[in-house]
Amino acid sequence: MNKHVVEQTVIFFSVSKWLLLSSAVGIMIGGLISVFLNILSTAEQTRSLLPFPFYFTLPFALMLTTWIVRTFDQNATGHGTEKVIEAVHKRDGYINAKVIPVKLVATVLTIFSGGSVGKEGPGAQIGAGAASFVATLLKFSKSDRRKLVICGISAGFASVFGTPIAGAIFGIEVLIIGAIMYDVLLPSFISGFAAFITAQVLGIKYHYYDINFYRSFNLDFSLILHVVLAGVFFGLIADLFITTVNKIEEYIKAVPYNRYLKAFVAGLVMALVSYFFSESYLGLGLATIKDALSPNPMISDNVHWYDAVFKTFFTAITLGSGGSGGIITPLFYVGATSGAAFGDLIGGNHVALFAALGFVSVLAGATNSPIASIIMAVELFGVHMANYAALSVVIAFLITGHRSVFQSQKLALRKADNITIGKGNDLEDTSISIDMRDIDKVKRLRNRLRYKRLRWQVKNAKDDFK
Repeated sequence: MNKHVVEQTVIFFSVSKWLLLSSAVGIMIGGLISVFLNILSTAEQTRSLLPFPFYFTLPFALMLTTWIVRTFDQNATGHGTEKVIEAVHKRDGYINAKVIPVKLVATVLTIFSGGSVGKEGPGAQIGAGAASFVATLLKFSKSDRRKLVICGISAGFASVFGTPIAGAIFGIEVLIIGAIMYDVLLPSFISGFAAFITAQVLGIKYHYYDINFYRSFNLDFSLILHVVLAGVFFGLIADLFITTVNKIEEYIKAVPYNRYLKAFVAGLVMALVSYFFSESYLGLGLATIKDALSPNPMISDNVHWYDAVFKTFFTAITLGSGGSGGIITPLFYVGATSGAAFGDLIGGNHVALFAALGFVSVLAGATNSPIASIIMAVELFGVHMANYAALSVVIAFLITGHRSVFQSQKLALRKADNITIGKGNDLEDTSISIDMRDIDKVKRLRNRLRYKRLRWQVKNAKDDFK
């Protein structure tokens, strides 16, 4: 038989197989995510029934989630996506199905009480856990299991994000820095679309933004320059977020006290800060994100430069003290609020534009997912955002360096020619070395800047003396 005919026949059956499998898994995960989102929404609505501020339950909720996770499944700890990436790389995608109810309950408790976490990570873990269960049930090979679990990740992200293309791409881009697994591209798209449509059919509503507003910006040189500067700024914000979350988690773990006592104290600190200062750093923070992205300056003025700082600390404390939930929604919050602050700083009518750029650029920098972030900008804010988003996102992605909120990501890309990395290793285990000549250049530049600053101070002192 003709070799070409055989090849096309094999490909046809493979495509058909994965069309069916990914569709079925996507529909199932769309249903599960709908249940999760509805339970979460109901829990948030019941806060008003409490005779006291809901966040006073936070110390007890963190103690309870710590106990639930330690007792039933420790893979449900933290922000979910990290455990899923680890399972794909180290266990061929095997995830115990009991993580689904444990993660759901722990996340709902954390967010209900005001813990600063997101819902995307749990969505990915629920989707991946369901896909792994199906693979075990059907006795799939290791490679097919891994492929199906990646479909589950994409379906989980797509149905929680409300952006089927970006969600599907994010599910495969987040696994390896600098590489996309093209063999999983089609089933990931199919499962993402199936999950998204299923969630919509089951009544899940997604929020999209005023895309007509972004059409009003003309692409001129001044705006391009500001977008470039914004990309650098967002890369630094992403780097600062990663550092803060990691350091605070390490510090909390190092404190020599009972973990339940640490959870209680952490919750109490956040509750007191919220009581005396502001509640806007608790929970998902979607209202603040919406304000930052509003084209109405009367609304966006409610956002302050320090909102991103407080949200970063609240997220780090919540995750470090036993809270369970995602880290992507806090990244959206930090990105949108820091973007609004940047837009306000440079002046003009660009606050909402830079808030939108921050929304996707900080995500790209902190998770190493530039392609998904650019597509998300288009899906959420319209095609007219593509030019600005592409520039800001890629710069932020590079500026953040070889770092991530997901330490289990594999590294397949060096972000500068003069940096040597260990390709193929986990990010947390990768050795990164820099040419000594480049280190010397940085030192000389730093010394030169110090010298210029000293001269400027001396000149000012002389002027004051006169």
